[in-house]
Amino acid sequence: MSDTTVVLEAMKKAGKPVRTGDIVDLCGLERKAVEKAMKELKAEAKIVSPKRCFWEPGK
Repeated sequence: MSDTTVVLEAMKKAGKPVRTGDIVDLCGLERKAVEKAMKELKAEAKIVSPKRCFWEPGK
């Protein structure tokens, strides 16, 4: 499973907007891997930021 998939699934499982650190705790990946995956997901519009520093899966 790719890092982007792991990060997206962790966000869905959280059920609320989460910070990068929360995702690291949920999925167990290194912070740099999570940040890279989030950058890719953001470029594909698969995640959105409802408020500063928090992220959730796109609708």
